[in-house]
Amino acid sequence: METTKVLFISQEITPYLPESEMSLIGRYLPQGIQEKGREIRTFMPRFGNINERRNQLHEVIRLSGMNLIIDDSDHPLIIKVASIQAARMQVYFIDNDDYFHRKTTIQSPEGKYFEDNDERMIFFARGVLETIKKLRWSPDIIHCHGWFTSLVPLYIKKSYSDEPLFTNSKVIFSAYDNALNETYRDDFLGKMKFDGVEDEDLKMMEKPTFDKLTKFAFKYSDAIIKGSESLPQFIEQQISDLDIPILDYQDPEKYIEEYSDFYDKILTE
Repeated sequence: METTKVLFISQEITPYLPESEMSLIGRYLPQGIQEKGREIRTFMPRFGNINERRNQLHEVIRLSGMNLIIDDSDHPLIIKVASIQAARMQVYFIDNDDYFHRKTTIQSPEGKYFEDNDERMIFFARGVLETIKKLRWSPDIIHCHGWFTSLVPLYIKKSYSDEPLFTNSKVIFSAYDNALNETYRDDFLGKMKFDGVEDEDLKMMEKPTFDKLTKFAFKYSDAIIKGSESLPQFIEQQISDLDIPILDYQDPEKYIEEYSDFYDKILTE
């Protein structure tokens, strides 16, 4: 029997970003799954407040060098990597000078959301999937954590549907209690368009808002995990309307075991 391969795509991972519910899961879940004999790859954005020297990030030249076109502009894709020695795991970082060299993550120091968060999400999602193609690594499970990963399910199911590496991949999306009061720019839809993504696929994202983005991620996922004990009411309602497997919030002491079992369940359905 082949080893199950799990791709983790996370908005936050500690120690690179401060500890939070999501960043702690981003750190310890991949380690726990790897210790169960699974093969893993882990990705996150290289936000500008990540200290490269302290965390010993270095560029992976063989994976860098591609340009991603967003809104008719070329954006160089830079891949960096760091190791968490205690976990015997590597973390890959998606980087770009235009999108990820600010000294904060998604907001300015004054608390204003960056206007180009839409493009940053697109670049991150496509950057991860293009890097996986370069690695020639075929994930059985793609587990997305946080709203910054919301476009991954769409691209897997539409843009990369004919890519042999992703033919049998199952997408799981974890929702957290980190809702934003953010409305995205009206041209978000046009920028999201990519090979295989048609106007019909994007209809539900007209006048894009955070709650629509979450619903959009759910639509193209194969299963959902409640990553927080308490979720905003609109997310709970969206989840209750779904007809796909749902894993309720799990106690921090046992979530790795429950997530592992859930992966097996999704792969056998």
